[in-house]
Amino acid sequence: METNTTIDTTENQHDAPVARFAELQALVAGMAADFEKFYRGNNKAAGTRVRNSMQELKNLAQAIRTEVQAIKNGGKPAAAGEEGAEAADSDDVQ
Repeated sequence: METNTTIDTTENQHDAPVARFAELQALVAGMAADFEKFYRGNNKAAGTRVRNSMQELKNLAQAIRTEVQAIKNGGKPAAAGEEGAEAADSDDVQ
């Protein structure tokens, strides 16, 4: 179950929080059927899908955390490829 939805980076900053929350809600809602199948129906394949969905949720949560931190610190949200660059820059400081 791939539910990677991307958000257009041309959105203004007021729409981004609503879009991010909607993306989070859609991901969680999409997992409901597999949770039901695994926990109530003991369907092992659904368990694999639950684990994959939870990994997607973890990745989305980390992206949102990084974005929130960047905005909080007075900058703009980092583009998808810039997350690692910020981490590398902070490692260089001694």
